[in-house]
Amino acid sequence: MKFLTRAGPVWLWALTLAAFAVQTDDYILIGVLPAVSHTVQLSETATGQLVTVYSLTYALAAPMWALLPLRVSRRRALCGALTVFGAANFAVLLVDEYVPLMALRVVAALAAALVLPTALAAAGAEAPPKRQGRYLATVMTGLTGAVLLGVPAGTWIGALFGWRATFLFGGLLGVGALLLLLRTLPRAEAHAVSERTSLRVMLRPLLNGGVTVILVVTILTVAGNLAFQTYIAPFLAGVSSVSPTVLAVLLVCAGIGGLLGTQASGRLIDRFTPGRVFSLVSVVFCGAMLAFAGLWLVRPVPVALTAVLLVAWSAAAWAVPPSIQSLMLTRAGTEAAAQAMAVQSSAVYVGAALGGAVGGGFLAADQGLIPAAAAGLAFLSLVIMVPVMRSRTADLSSSTNRDVETETA
Repeated sequence: MKFLTRAGPVWLWALTLAAFAVQTDDYILIGVLPAVSHTVQLSETATGQLVTVYSLTYALAAPMWALLPLRVSRRRALCGALTVFGAANFAVLLVDEYVPLMALRVVAALAAALVLPTALAAAGAEAPPKRQGRYLATVMTGLTGAVLLGVPAGTWIGALFGWRATFLFGGLLGVGALLLLLRTLPRAEAHAVSERTSLRVMLRPLLNGGVTVILVVTILTVAGNLAFQTYIAPFLAGVSSVSPTVLAVLLVCAGIGGLLGTQASGRLIDRFTPGRVFSLVSVVFCGAMLAFAGLWLVRPVPVALTAVLLVAWSAAAWAVPPSIQSLMLTRAGTEAAAQAMAVQSSAVYVGAALGGAVGGGFLAADQGLIPAAAAGLAFLSLVIMVPVMRSRTADLSSSTNRDVETETA
Protein backbone atom coordinates (compact mmCIF):
# COMPACT_ATOMS: atom_id res chain seq x y z
CA MET A 1 0.00 0.00 0.00
CA LYS A 2 1.33 3.43 -0.95
CA PHE A 3 1.03 6.22 1.56
CA LEU A 4 0.77 9.37 -0.55
CA THR A 5 -0.62 12.85 -0.16
CA ARG A 6 -0.84 15.67 -2.64
CA ALA A 7 2.22 17.19 -0.92
CA GLY A 8 4.27 14.00 -1.17
CA PRO A 9 4.56 10.55 0.42
CA VAL A 10 3.66 10.28 4.08
CA TRP A 11 7.08 8.81 4.89
CA LEU A 12 8.65 12.08 3.71
CA TRP A 13 6.57 13.97 6.26
CA ALA A 14 7.57 11.39 8.87
CA LEU A 15 11.22 12.23 8.11
CA THR A 16 10.32 15.91 8.43
CA LEU A 17 8.74 15.26 11.83
CA ALA A 18 11.92 13.45 12.89
CA ALA A 19 13.99 16.49 11.86
CA PHE A 20 11.54 18.74 13.70
CA ALA A 21 11.88 16.62 16.85
CA VAL A 22 15.68 16.56 17.06
CA GLN A 23 16.05 20.26 16.16
CA THR A 24 13.45 21.25 18.75
CA ASP A 25 15.24 19.13 21.34
CA ASP A 26 18.51 20.93 20.59
CA TYR A 27 17.18 24.30 21.78
CA ILE A 28 14.18 23.32 23.89
CA LEU A 29 16.09 23.91 27.13
CA ILE A 30 16.51 27.63 26.40
CA GLY A 31 12.89 28.50 27.23
CA VAL A 32 12.91 26.69 30.60
CA LEU A 33 16.50 27.42 31.61
CA PRO A 34 15.65 29.39 34.79
CA ALA A 35 13.38 26.62 36.08
CA VAL A 36 15.96 23.90 35.37
CA SER A 37 18.65 26.02 36.99
CA HIS A 38 16.53 26.36 40.14
CA THR A 39 15.95 22.59 40.29
CA VAL A 40 19.60 21.57 39.91
CA GLN A 41 20.69 24.49 42.16
CA LEU A 42 23.27 25.86 39.75
CA SER A 43 23.67 29.17 37.95
CA GLU A 44 21.98 29.68 34.59
CA THR A 45 25.42 29.90 33.01
CA ALA A 46 26.33 26.43 34.26
CA THR A 47 22.91 25.02 33.39
CA GLY A 48 23.19 26.50 29.91
CA GLN A 49 26.07 24.12 29.26
CA LEU A 50 23.43 21.43 28.78
CA VAL A 51 22.73 23.11 25.44
CA THR A 52 26.43 23.32 24.63
CA VAL A 53 27.08 19.64 25.38
CA TYR A 54 24.16 18.61 23.18
CA SER A 55 25.51 20.59 20.22
CA LEU A 56 29.10 19.46 20.79
CA THR A 57 28.10 15.79 21.12
CA TYR A 58 26.08 16.03 17.92
CA ALA A 59 28.95 17.62 16.00
CA LEU A 60 31.38 14.87 17.05
CA ALA A 61 28.97 11.94 16.81
CA ALA A 62 27.42 12.59 13.37
CA PRO A 63 30.51 11.63 11.33
CA MET A 64 31.38 8.87 13.81
CA TRP A 65 28.02 7.15 13.28
CA ALA A 66 28.24 7.47 9.53
CA LEU A 67 31.69 5.91 9.32
CA LEU A 68 31.05 2.89 11.54
CA PRO A 69 31.20 -0.24 9.35
CA LEU A 70 27.69 -1.40 10.28
CA ARG A 71 25.32 -3.19 7.90
CA VAL A 72 22.15 -1.41 8.93
CA SER A 73 19.49 -0.05 6.61
CA ARG A 74 18.45 3.56 6.93
CA ARG A 75 14.99 2.45 8.07
CA ARG A 76 16.36 0.40 10.94
CA ALA A 77 18.92 3.08 11.87
CA LEU A 78 16.24 5.78 11.99
CA CYS A 79 13.83 3.72 14.06
CA GLY A 80 16.50 2.60 16.51
CA ALA A 81 17.85 6.12 16.97
CA LEU A 82 14.37 7.59 17.47
CA THR A 83 13.64 4.94 20.11
CA VAL A 84 16.75 5.93 22.07
CA PHE A 85 16.00 9.61 21.51
CA GLY A 86 12.49 9.27 22.96
CA ALA A 87 13.70 7.20 25.92
CA ALA A 88 16.40 9.75 26.79
CA ASN A 89 13.81 12.53 26.90
CA PHE A 90 11.27 10.51 28.89
CA ALA A 91 13.96 9.58 31.43
CA VAL A 92 14.32 13.27 32.33
CA LEU A 93 11.10 12.81 34.32
CA LEU A 94 13.07 10.65 36.76
CA VAL A 95 16.05 12.94 37.47
CA ASP A 96 16.54 16.15 39.41
CA GLU A 97 20.33 16.46 39.49
CA TYR A 98 22.74 18.05 37.05
CA VAL A 99 25.02 15.10 36.24
CA PRO A 100 22.24 12.62 35.32
CA LEU A 101 20.55 15.35 33.29
CA MET A 102 23.81 16.03 31.46
CA ALA A 103 24.19 12.30 30.74
CA LEU A 104 20.68 12.13 29.27
CA ARG A 105 21.41 15.16 27.08
CA VAL A 106 24.47 13.35 25.72
CA VAL A 107 22.43 10.21 24.96
CA ALA A 108 19.74 12.27 23.20
CA ALA A 109 22.38 14.07 21.14
CA LEU A 110 24.03 10.78 20.16
CA ALA A 111 20.68 9.57 18.83
CA ALA A 112 19.91 12.88 17.10
CA ALA A 113 23.30 12.77 15.37
CA LEU A 114 22.13 9.61 13.62
CA VAL A 115 18.55 10.74 12.95
CA LEU A 116 18.98 13.97 11.01
CA PRO A 117 21.74 12.96 8.53
CA THR A 118 19.99 9.65 7.88
CA ALA A 119 16.66 11.40 7.32
CA LEU A 120 18.24 13.77 4.80
CA ALA A 121 20.06 10.91 3.09
CA ALA A 122 16.86 8.86 2.86
CA ALA A 123 14.93 11.81 1.42
CA GLY A 124 17.60 12.46 -1.20
CA ALA A 125 18.09 8.81 -2.13
CA GLU A 126 14.39 7.97 -2.36
CA ALA A 127 13.31 11.11 -4.19
CA PRO A 128 11.87 10.55 -7.70
CA PRO A 129 13.76 12.02 -10.65
CA LYS A 130 13.88 15.84 -10.63
CA ARG A 131 12.32 16.05 -7.16
CA GLN A 132 15.38 15.66 -4.94
CA GLY A 133 15.47 19.38 -4.18
CA ARG A 134 11.86 19.41 -3.02
CA TYR A 135 12.31 16.33 -0.86
CA LEU A 136 15.40 17.75 0.83
CA ALA A 137 13.66 21.10 1.31
CA THR A 138 10.68 19.35 2.89
CA VAL A 139 12.88 17.70 5.51
CA MET A 140 14.64 21.04 6.06
CA THR A 141 11.23 22.56 6.78
CA GLY A 142 11.31 20.51 9.97
CA LEU A 143 14.34 22.46 11.12
CA THR A 144 12.76 25.82 10.32
CA GLY A 145 9.52 24.76 11.97
CA ALA A 146 11.40 23.76 15.11
CA VAL A 147 12.68 27.32 15.51
CA LEU A 148 9.32 28.88 14.63
CA LEU A 149 6.98 26.46 16.45
CA GLY A 150 8.78 23.71 18.36
CA VAL A 151 10.85 25.78 20.78
CA PRO A 152 8.06 28.28 21.59
CA ALA A 153 5.62 25.38 22.11
CA GLY A 154 8.08 23.65 24.43
CA THR A 155 8.53 26.87 26.40
CA TRP A 156 4.75 27.31 26.74
CA ILE A 157 4.30 23.69 27.87
CA GLY A 158 7.07 24.14 30.43
CA ALA A 159 5.43 27.28 31.80
CA LEU A 160 2.10 25.47 32.23
CA PHE A 161 3.19 22.04 33.46
CA GLY A 162 6.78 22.39 34.64
CA TRP A 163 10.11 22.12 32.83
CA ARG A 164 10.09 18.31 32.73
CA ALA A 165 6.96 18.44 30.58
CA THR A 166 9.06 20.25 27.99
CA PHE A 167 11.30 17.20 27.62
CA LEU A 168 8.24 14.94 27.62
CA PHE A 169 7.04 16.99 24.64
CA GLY A 170 10.38 16.41 22.88
CA GLY A 171 10.17 12.69 23.52
CA LEU A 172 6.61 12.50 22.21
CA LEU A 173 7.67 14.21 19.00
CA GLY A 174 10.37 11.57 18.52
CA VAL A 175 8.00 8.69 19.23
CA GLY A 176 5.43 10.18 16.86
CA ALA A 177 8.01 10.25 14.08
CA LEU A 178 9.05 6.69 14.96
CA LEU A 179 5.52 5.29 14.72
CA LEU A 180 4.87 7.10 11.46
CA LEU A 181 8.11 5.82 9.93
CA LEU A 182 7.41 2.26 11.02
CA ARG A 183 4.08 2.49 9.26
CA THR A 184 5.06 4.30 6.07
CA LEU A 185 8.79 4.17 5.23
CA PRO A 186 9.22 1.57 2.44
CA ARG A 187 11.15 -1.53 3.42
CA ALA A 188 12.54 -1.54 -0.11
CA GLU A 189 14.51 1.51 0.91
CA ALA A 190 16.96 -0.81 2.63
CA HIS A 191 18.13 -1.98 -0.79
CA ALA A 192 19.10 1.58 -1.69
CA VAL A 193 21.91 1.43 0.84
CA SER A 194 25.02 -0.44 -0.10
CA GLU A 195 26.40 -2.71 2.58
CA ARG A 196 29.25 -1.07 4.40
CA THR A 197 32.22 -3.31 3.99
CA SER A 198 35.18 -1.20 5.05
CA LEU A 199 36.12 2.27 6.18
CA ARG A 200 38.15 2.76 3.00
CA VAL A 201 35.17 2.00 0.78
CA MET A 202 32.94 4.37 2.76
CA LEU A 203 35.46 7.21 2.68
CA ARG A 204 36.32 6.94 -1.02
CA PRO A 205 33.37 9.05 -2.30
CA LEU A 206 34.15 11.75 0.28
CA LEU A 207 37.85 12.03 -0.55
CA ASN A 208 37.65 14.38 -3.48
CA GLY A 209 38.24 18.08 -3.88
CA GLY A 210 34.62 18.89 -4.67
CA VAL A 211 33.34 17.45 -1.40
CA THR A 212 36.05 19.28 0.56
CA VAL A 213 35.09 22.58 -1.06
CA ILE A 214 31.40 22.01 -0.29
CA LEU A 215 32.25 21.36 3.37
CA VAL A 216 34.26 24.60 3.53
CA VAL A 217 31.39 26.45 1.87
CA THR A 218 28.97 24.93 4.40
CA ILE A 219 31.08 26.25 7.27
CA LEU A 220 31.34 29.74 5.75
CA THR A 221 27.66 30.09 4.87
CA VAL A 222 26.52 28.92 8.30
CA ALA A 223 29.09 31.21 9.94
CA GLY A 224 27.83 34.17 7.93
CA ASN A 225 24.24 33.49 8.86
CA LEU A 226 24.88 32.80 12.54
CA ALA A 227 27.14 35.82 12.91
CA PHE A 228 24.03 37.91 12.27
CA GLN A 229 21.34 35.65 13.74
CA THR A 230 23.07 35.16 17.10
CA TYR A 231 23.11 38.90 17.77
CA ILE A 232 19.96 39.85 15.91
CA ALA A 233 18.20 41.19 19.02
CA PRO A 234 20.73 43.94 19.90
CA PHE A 235 21.17 44.81 16.22
CA LEU A 236 17.43 45.27 15.61
CA ALA A 237 17.10 47.22 18.84
CA GLY A 238 19.79 49.56 17.56
CA VAL A 239 18.63 49.91 13.97
CA SER A 240 14.90 50.39 14.63
CA SER A 241 14.62 50.81 18.41
CA VAL A 242 12.29 47.81 18.62
CA SER A 243 10.71 46.76 21.91
CA PRO A 244 10.75 43.12 23.06
CA THR A 245 7.16 42.71 21.84
CA VAL A 246 7.95 44.08 18.39
CA LEU A 247 11.10 41.94 18.29
CA ALA A 248 8.97 38.82 18.88
CA VAL A 249 6.71 39.78 15.98
CA LEU A 250 9.71 40.40 13.73
CA LEU A 251 11.18 37.01 14.60
CA VAL A 252 7.88 35.33 13.71
CA CYS A 253 7.95 37.14 10.36
CA ALA A 254 11.52 35.94 9.85
CA GLY A 255 10.44 32.38 10.63
CA ILE A 256 7.67 32.54 8.07
CA GLY A 257 10.15 33.90 5.54
CA GLY A 258 12.44 30.97 6.31
CA LEU A 259 9.67 28.45 5.68
CA LEU A 260 8.81 30.08 2.35
CA GLY A 261 12.48 30.26 1.36
CA THR A 262 13.07 26.60 2.12
CA GLN A 263 10.13 25.48 -0.01
CA ALA A 264 10.98 27.84 -2.87
CA SER A 265 14.56 26.59 -2.86
CA GLY A 266 13.47 22.98 -3.33
CA ARG A 267 11.30 23.84 -6.32
CA LEU A 268 14.00 25.98 -7.92
CA ILE A 269 16.61 23.23 -7.48
CA ASP A 270 14.42 20.75 -9.31
CA ARG A 271 13.69 23.24 -12.09
CA PHE A 272 17.21 24.58 -12.59
CA THR A 273 20.37 23.31 -10.80
CA PRO A 274 21.57 23.40 -7.18
CA GLY A 275 24.53 25.56 -8.19
CA ARG A 276 22.37 28.24 -9.78
CA VAL A 277 20.03 28.29 -6.83
CA PHE A 278 22.94 28.56 -4.40
CA SER A 279 24.31 31.50 -6.39
CA LEU A 280 20.94 33.26 -6.48
CA VAL A 281 20.10 32.94 -2.79
CA SER A 282 23.67 33.82 -1.77
CA VAL A 283 23.39 37.07 -3.73
CA VAL A 284 20.03 37.83 -2.06
CA PHE A 285 21.56 37.08 1.35
CA CYS A 286 24.51 39.39 0.70
CA GLY A 287 22.18 42.11 -0.58
CA ALA A 288 20.01 41.95 2.54
CA MET A 289 23.04 42.07 4.82
CA LEU A 290 24.61 45.02 3.00
CA ALA A 291 21.26 46.82 3.14
CA PHE A 292 21.17 46.31 6.91
CA ALA A 293 24.72 47.63 7.16
CA GLY A 294 23.64 50.72 5.22
CA LEU A 295 20.56 51.26 7.38
CA TRP A 296 22.72 51.21 10.47
CA LEU A 297 24.39 54.39 9.22
CA VAL A 298 21.04 56.24 8.99
CA ARG A 299 19.31 54.71 12.03
CA PRO A 300 16.70 54.71 13.36
CA VAL A 301 14.70 53.44 10.40
CA PRO A 302 11.01 52.40 10.17
CA VAL A 303 10.19 48.98 11.55
CA ALA A 304 8.32 48.12 8.34
CA LEU A 305 11.52 48.47 6.29
CA THR A 306 13.41 46.36 8.80
CA ALA A 307 10.71 43.69 8.60
CA VAL A 308 10.94 43.47 4.80
CA LEU A 309 14.72 43.04 4.90
CA LEU A 310 14.45 40.55 7.75
CA VAL A 311 12.09 38.34 5.76
CA ALA A 312 14.37 38.56 2.70
CA TRP A 313 17.38 37.60 4.82
CA SER A 314 15.61 34.67 6.47
CA ALA A 315 14.20 33.35 3.19
CA ALA A 316 17.65 33.44 1.56
CA ALA A 317 19.40 31.97 4.62
CA TRP A 318 17.04 28.99 4.80
CA ALA A 319 17.11 28.52 1.03
CA VAL A 320 20.86 27.88 1.10
CA PRO A 321 20.95 24.47 2.91
CA PRO A 322 18.89 22.45 0.38
CA SER A 323 21.08 23.70 -2.48
CA ILE A 324 24.31 22.81 -0.68
CA GLN A 325 22.93 19.42 0.40
CA SER A 326 21.88 18.65 -3.16
CA LEU A 327 25.35 19.58 -4.39
CA MET A 328 26.89 17.35 -1.72
CA LEU A 329 24.69 14.37 -2.68
CA THR A 330 25.57 14.90 -6.33
CA ARG A 331 29.29 14.94 -5.57
CA ALA A 332 29.37 12.12 -3.02
CA GLY A 333 26.79 9.92 -4.75
CA THR A 334 23.76 8.06 -3.43
CA GLU A 335 25.89 5.22 -2.05
CA ALA A 336 27.64 7.60 0.36
CA ALA A 337 24.58 9.76 1.08
CA ALA A 338 24.43 9.05 4.81
CA GLN A 339 28.16 9.66 5.28
CA ALA A 340 28.02 12.86 3.26
CA MET A 341 25.04 14.25 5.19
CA ALA A 342 26.64 13.34 8.52
CA VAL A 343 29.92 15.05 7.74
CA GLN A 344 28.07 18.07 6.40
CA SER A 345 25.91 18.21 9.55
CA SER A 346 29.08 18.30 11.60
CA ALA A 347 30.38 21.15 9.40
CA VAL A 348 27.19 23.08 10.21
CA TYR A 349 28.06 23.05 13.91
CA VAL A 350 31.62 24.17 13.16
CA GLY A 351 30.17 27.04 11.15
CA ALA A 352 27.77 27.93 13.95
CA ALA A 353 30.64 28.15 16.42
CA LEU A 354 32.69 30.26 14.00
CA GLY A 355 29.74 32.55 13.30
CA GLY A 356 29.09 33.12 16.99
CA ALA A 357 32.74 34.03 17.52
CA VAL A 358 32.85 36.38 14.51
CA GLY A 359 29.60 38.07 15.45
CA GLY A 360 30.72 38.45 19.06
CA GLY A 361 33.97 40.07 17.97
CA PHE A 362 32.18 42.64 15.81
CA LEU A 363 29.56 43.21 18.51
CA ALA A 364 32.34 44.27 20.86
CA ALA A 365 33.95 46.51 18.22
CA ASP A 366 30.93 47.96 16.34
CA GLN A 367 27.71 46.00 16.02
CA GLY A 368 26.85 47.92 12.86
CA LEU A 369 29.58 45.90 11.14
CA ILE A 370 27.97 42.53 11.93
CA PRO A 371 25.82 42.34 8.76
CA ALA A 372 28.79 43.45 6.64
CA ALA A 373 30.87 40.63 8.13
CA ALA A 374 28.03 38.17 7.43
CA ALA A 375 27.87 39.35 3.82
CA GLY A 376 31.64 38.97 3.49
CA LEU A 377 31.57 35.35 4.66
CA ALA A 378 28.67 34.52 2.32
CA PHE A 379 30.41 36.18 -0.64
CA LEU A 380 33.62 34.27 0.11
CA SER A 381 31.69 30.99 0.11
CA LEU A 382 30.16 31.89 -3.26
CA VAL A 383 33.59 32.62 -4.75
CA ILE A 384 34.98 29.33 -3.44
CA MET A 385 32.00 27.39 -4.78
CA VAL A 386 32.31 28.68 -8.38
CA PRO A 387 34.92 26.10 -9.52
CA VAL A 388 32.79 23.23 -8.15
CA MET A 389 29.70 24.49 -9.95
CA ARG A 390 31.62 24.93 -13.20
CA SER A 391 33.13 21.45 -13.01
CA ARG A 392 29.69 19.97 -12.30
CA THR A 393 28.31 21.73 -15.39
CA ALA A 394 31.18 20.36 -17.42
CA ASP A 395 30.51 16.86 -16.11
CA LEU A 396 26.85 17.08 -17.09
CA SER A 397 27.72 18.40 -20.55
CA SER A 398 30.28 15.64 -21.09
CA SER A 399 27.79 12.99 -19.95
CA THR A 400 25.13 14.35 -22.30
CA ASN A 401 27.55 14.32 -25.23
CA ARG A 402 28.51 10.72 -24.52
CA ASP A 403 24.85 9.71 -24.46
CA VAL A 404 24.23 11.43 -27.79
CA GLU A 405 27.28 9.81 -29.37
CA THR A 406 26.15 6.40 -28.10
CA GLU A 407 22.64 6.81 -29.53
CA THR A 408 24.08 8.01 -32.86
CA ALA A 409 26.41 5.04 -33.09
